[in-house]
Amino acid sequence: MGASAGGVEALRTLAAGLPADLPASVLVVLHVPRASPSALPAILRRVCPLPVRAAVDGEPLRHGRIYVARADHHLLVIDGYIRLSRGPAENGHRPAIDPLFRSAARGHGPRVIGVVLSGTRGDGATGLLTIARQGGATIVQDPEDAIFPFMPQAALDQVTADHVVPVAKIGPLLGELTTLTVPDQFGPAPDQALAMEVAMAELAPVTAEDLPGRPAGYGCPACGGSLFEVQSEPAPRYRCRVGHAWSAESLLEEQTAGLEGALWMALRALEEKASLSERMAATARVRGQEHVSARYKGTAQEAEEAGALIRRLIDRIGAVSNGRAAQPTP
Repeated sequence: MGASAGGVEALRTLAAGLPADLPASVLVVLHVPRASPSALPAILRRVCPLPVRAAVDGEPLRHGRIYVARADHHLLVIDGYIRLSRGPAENGHRPAIDPLFRSAARGHGPRVIGVVLSGTRGDGATGLLTIARQGGATIVQDPEDAIFPFMPQAALDQVTADHVVPVAKIGPLLGELTTLTVPDQFGPAPDQALAMEVAMAELAPVTAEDLPGRPAGYGCPACGGSLFEVQSEPAPRYRCRVGHAWSAESLLEEQTAGLEGALWMALRALEEKASLSERMAATARVRGQEHVSARYKGTAQEAEEAGALIRRLIDRIGAVSNGRAAQPTP
């Protein structure tokens, strides 16, 4: 299961509806700040009939238990065991949902059920697509039922989900699906690209150059390295050499944040230039150097005018990213 903004409430509702004898392991990734331990295990224990614990590296998966990703670590499933990794962030997150989904799909194929819940951006969409391609079942919280519908909708934009339901129905649905018989062997041929992406999440010495793809011509917001387009359909996806991964939407949002940061730096430099020019103009005036004072005064005015322009640019960028119409500048 994967969730982001609005995900705690969704996971509480879902966990409360799980059967006490669920014949499956449940692995949960919730986007949390990297410096803060997750409180999710304690929250879910209050409502869930199953044991809930923070995932432990190297622990074997057991049925009827819920394992929650730890802060600043990807949660992976490797050969039936839990693997915690500080591999490259994906869509700006660690833990991220896609690495979990990919690793589970690679190891267990049609025995995997992927669930995408409330959240922003598009983490989980390509991982859910991988689960579907490996024969697994896919469930997406109905976007109209989600507090933040963006992540469920991003998943539906890439995957024709097997089930699109309100979160209150997902727990009982999982109880039904886990009673079905599925084949031990699954059809899709081994996917070398999938294997390398799982290895990359484990911090193996694999780079984006080893993946099928082509240079994208963009820079990675996380490290500044060149990005490679490792997927073009049904939606573009990018990785840098060391493995930071971005959906097109996440990349655009990070570029916007980087641009705003650069504009704030430019504004700070202009404000300092205007202030220093004003002081130098005042000093020259005291010394009777009126022509020098006027020159510094003009420099200060130019810096102030440029600063005002940058302030308007910052406001317009914020208007576009927040979805509100930017007002025309007089």
